[in-house]
Amino acid sequence: MVLVHPEIPHNTGATGRTCVALDIELVLIRPYGFTLSDRQLKRAGLDYWQHVRLSEYASWDAFLAERQPRDGQMFLFEEDAARSFYEPDYPDDAILVFGSETKGLPRAIRERHTTCEVSLPMRSRHIRSLNLANTVTAAAYQALRGKF
Repeated sequence: MVLVHPEIPHNTGATGRTCVALDIELVLIRPYGFTLSDRQLKRAGLDYWQHVRLSEYASWDAFLAERQPRDGQMFLFEEDAARSFYEPDYPDDAILVFGSETKGLPRAIRERHTTCEVSLPMRSRHIRSLNLANTVTAAAYQALRGKF
């Protein structure tokens, strides 16, 4: 699970809690809109935060250089992506990538990985996006579907 430039500590804390529940690594790409010692982050993550398998990277390029994701391994979540997150067959080592709460993924990342984009479908035209932590949880369970 990768969060690129997360801004809201509650969402990152809740994402960490989901990662612990599903035994998934949480990767954070700087900069953040908070510090990892933020009490709101810890509050949302409850006493589970100590169990988060956390990795941090100074930049997206540093993440790519170290992890070297292969074709078909990475999925970028954006609300305006044409492909539904229900369509892919997620490999066991899928990398799910989410942008910041207010800006989404940076344009440069999206332009480099256009074939990797997926979205969570929304029925109502009255909403433009879902809460980051909720989206992460839905995506994680979809990627793990049938793997329990």
